[in-house]
Amino acid sequence: MYKRIKQLKTEIKKNNNGKEKMLMTNLADFDASDPRIRLFSFIQLKPGEEVEYHMHVGESETYFILSGKGVYNDNGAVVEAVPGMVTLTPSGEGHALKNTGDEVLAFVALIIAL
Repeated sequence: MYKRIKQLKTEIKKNNNGKEKMLMTNLADFDASDPRIRLFSFIQLKPGEEVEYHMHVGESETYFILSGKGVYNDNGAVVEAVPGMVTLTPSGEGHALKNTGDEVLAFVALIIAL
């Protein structure tokens, strides 16, 4: 099975002020996708926007940063987010990501149920 990115579902997520925050393209948009995959998305985060700090319970989340720059909060430890960086947030821990650059921060996010 295969699809081109234009064939996949893309959602526009808005911030608390109603402005466009990010685009999320569902990379698992197939009829035969694995039910343990809760999220597998290509995400484009606008400058100044963030994925707010949140915890994971009964699941883990991995990010792969593709382009742009930002700061990543890894369960309270803040580090620079740059292309090529891979993160893992296991069950019981939390994280956040903020775009601190002038261009889109693009990354792939994968949430797997445990």
